Amino acid sequence: MTETVGSPAGAAGEPEAGAREGIRVERVYTTEGVHPYDEVKWERRDVVMTNWRDGSVNFEQRGVEFPDFWSLNAVNIVTSKYFRGAVGTEERESSLRQLIDRVVKTYVASGVENGYFATDTDAEVFEHELTYMLLHQVFSFNSPVWFNVGTSSRQQVSACFILSVDDTMESILDWYKEEGLIFKGGSGAGLNLSRIRSSKELLSSGGTASGPVSFMRGADASAGTIKSGGATRRAAKMVVLDVDHPDVEEFIETKAREEHKIRALRDAGFDMDLGGADANSVQYQNANNSVRVSDEFMRAVESDGDFGLRSRTDGDVIESVRGRDLFRKVAKAAWECADPGIQYDDTINDWHTSPETGRITASNPCSEYMHLDNSSCNLASLNLMKFLRDDLTFDAELFEKTVEFVITAMDISICFADFPTEAIGDTTRKFRQLGIGYANLGALLMATGHAYDSDGGRALAAAITSLMTGTAYKRSAELAGVVGPYEGYARNAEGHQRVMRKHAAANDLVRTYHHNDKTVHSLATKVWQRGLEIGSRNGWRNAQASVLAPTGTIGLMMDCDTTGVEPDLALVKFKKLVGGGSMQIVNQTVPRALQALGYQEEQIEAIVEYIAEHGHVIGAPGLRQEHYDVFDCAMGERSIAPMGHVRMMAAVQPFISGAISKTVNMPESASVEDVEELYFEGWRLGLKALAIYRDNCKVGQPLSAGKGGKGESEKAVEKQIEYRPVRKRLPKKRPSQTVSFTVGGAEGYLHAGSYPDDGLGEIFVKLGKQGSTLAGVMDAFSMSISVGLQYGIPLEFYVSKFQNLRFEPAGMTDDPDIRMASSVLDYLFRRLALDYLPYEKRAQLGIFTVEERESQVNGTEPASNSDNVDLDTMRSTVDYAKAEEKSESQEEVRAGSSTELLELQLGKAADAPLCMTCGTKMRPSGSCYLCEGCGSTSGCS
Repeated sequence: MTETVGSPAGAAGEPEAGAREGIRVERVYTTEGVHPYDEVKWERRDVVMTNWRDGSVNFEQRGVEFPDFWSLNAVNIVTSKYFRGAVGTEERESSLRQLIDRVVKTYVASGVENGYFATDTDAEVFEHELTYMLLHQVFSFNSPVWFNVGTSSRQQVSACFILSVDDTMESILDWYKEEGLIFKGGSGAGLNLSRIRSSKELLSSGGTASGPVSFMRGADASAGTIKSGGATRRAAKMVVLDVDHPDVEEFIETKAREEHKIRALRDAGFDMDLGGADANSVQYQNANNSVRVSDEFMRAVESDGDFGLRSRTDGDVIESVRGRDLFRKVAKAAWECADPGIQYDDTINDWHTSPETGRITASNPCSEYMHLDNSSCNLASLNLMKFLRDDLTFDAELFEKTVEFVITAMDISICFADFPTEAIGDTTRKFRQLGIGYANLGALLMATGHAYDSDGGRALAAAITSLMTGTAYKRSAELAGVVGPYEGYARNAEGHQRVMRKHAAANDLVRTYHHNDKTVHSLATKVWQRGLEIGSRNGWRNAQASVLAPTGTIGLMMDCDTTGVEPDLALVKFKKLVGGGSMQIVNQTVPRALQALGYQEEQIEAIVEYIAEHGHVIGAPGLRQEHYDVFDCAMGERSIAPMGHVRMMAAVQPFISGAISKTVNMPESASVEDVEELYFEGWRLGLKALAIYRDNCKVGQPLSAGKGGKGESEKAVEKQIEYRPVRKRLPKKRPSQTVSFTVGGAEGYLHAGSYPDDGLGEIFVKLGKQGSTLAGVMDAFSMSISVGLQYGIPLEFYVSKFQNLRFEPAGMTDDPDIRMASSVLDYLFRRLALDYLPYEKRAQLGIFTVEERESQVNGTEPASNSDNVDLDTMRSTVDYAKAEEKSESQEEVRAGSSTELLELQLGKAADAPLCMTCGTKMRPSGSCYLCEGCGSTSGCS
């Protein structure tokens, strides 16, 4: 535990002779006389990271040293991402000890230099405690700390930046330059363009202004260029526009119109896929867009009133619009392409600790950092599962002490940190914004028997978040008594104190349901009371203390099952094995959850075995239906409803200084009205920002196969289905068609013969030179499929088996309906489905023509190619095929990540990009994406 000693800043009198202001540090994790490194077993490992698709080596370093309890994935990520020095040289780091020492010793030295510790002994204890926590994956700093601290590089510790731009050409060009410098370093930035006058206003010279959207084109092109040359990841940026800006409608529809362009160009045969040769013609794709809405606007939506769009030069109303019409345009654009998100301006600024200095106008790319323009925030996240005791209670006291250590270290970092621009450095040093957060909330809730979308789950999450931020601010107030409050505090003292009281009042409103959340909440209440008392005397050291970030790469470093505030992705996950290979395992939180719910060991084993085979809990032996919701995940058979995600965000938002990085996923069937409801409820529930993603709303991404829900009676009918082997031969003369195709540069021909009364009866595939092994194999394969079709095996069975099958050749095709194929067989059977299956059956399989996809996006009803369809038979055959596929547990399938494993289980493709570093399909992480293979992220971390 830590405590302040000496006279607090502002107290009357002088310290006693020989006394030294500073904090005293008591041991929590460590033992006096024993170094943390001596308490673990170390082992040497070889890190060889390959692209799972083609086996090429992406990274190799042998003989690295790590504790034996670190997973292979965590070792790979840290070695490849964070070890410094050229591989193969003596300067290259080869041990986790070197990495931790490089960072921790820099922090402690700066703490001593700047008077944070009462004695050298306190500094040493602080060093040991930090070392232990990093070694045992209790918490992690954000990636820039591991990249830069203790090296010869600039000591940049922040991952989140907010810029500003004014209505002058000089400022706009500075924006381009500053953004480029931040992208070059692998970080992201956000800004608000609302100061730039609209295209409906005049310039001082008398000409018409071009408006902010036109300047977005130049910034987007710059970001795209730097993205291509970057060493780590794509440029990450956020562009915000106020809802009262006269160009807001153009801004809202900017990316939706580009999606229309993508569809038209792709259907015309252009390569519009990620990284495609023709993709550069699409604009505005390197930024997340958000509309900043006011309470005035939302009340106009609520009351169906008018709302004024105002001039940037004099503030006069240029145009009045119907609030609901403008809100509908926001929702429709988000429904269509996931942009724009919404930021709630008045809510954000109502929780602003420094209002006298300036308003909060923007956020970082992931929307969790919101503070002054030209500022930055360094992050650190705690692994919540490290505070779960064996008896499944949350150790609130240990959590409090850990937060004290971490927030102290984070504040010290600002003393030695470098910044990309002088303005950002000046603001950050004056306001010392920090962003402590956590990961593994979803795993913690499941392990303690709480459903993510439940009152009990939200209560525990709220109590933990309140305790975290309350402790951080209490420590900040204590540090203010040692090294002084932040420079901007005096001017903003009244506003800062008001926000602290708002946090404490929100804590008092939390309703508890269980001994876990009651214990945590009780301690949080005491911490807030104590923090307010100390802060009223000392002030606070930091204008901001907490955010909830995506925790992508550092989440992998800490071996977290879930990131940030997210629930589990799925109940099964993809795990790499030492020595190569991989396996499918059930998340380790599942057995702990079953234990918390009171199940016996034999029952737990049976349920876990069932989940391993089926990927879900529906029908698991002995599992009571009232417990199903505990195992609901972000994806899968029982996915959490979109409003469940929003309610969780609303539960924890009052206890976060900044905001929450999270995208609310919606099913493909969601309507524009559903998006409106989420955006409106986000405002009503007090969120600061909200973004949605509707499954398959991006036309350029794979379409999903819908799965019709079935009751127990339908399942019982399925078990009675019997297929008798009766062959129906084709007549001598039968209709046929031949299709030429190209897949990944490989050319071939598909010949398909039909019965006169309709229905596919045979196929022949010409691929490879005559007489070659490939040609012979394809001939044999074609005969086998043809005989199967004639014996009555439904075509949809074959389609469900062979679509999404992955092997080379794969890639672009010359078919406008099927632009990408993961293999020749994937293409062939999707083509056959389009030619021979009715729309209703293809809808079950997620296979559509270009026209049908356009109809879905435009909200019109596609024309069916079948008048009379036996839907019961169709469902039974499709799901029979999928059941058969899942039952073949011995069949080896290849996957490179948990997302791909989930795709194989669900029979549908997830809307997630491929990692540009290693080719593995990424998984959602907050509002970004994370690669489990190499740790790369699609945004800031």
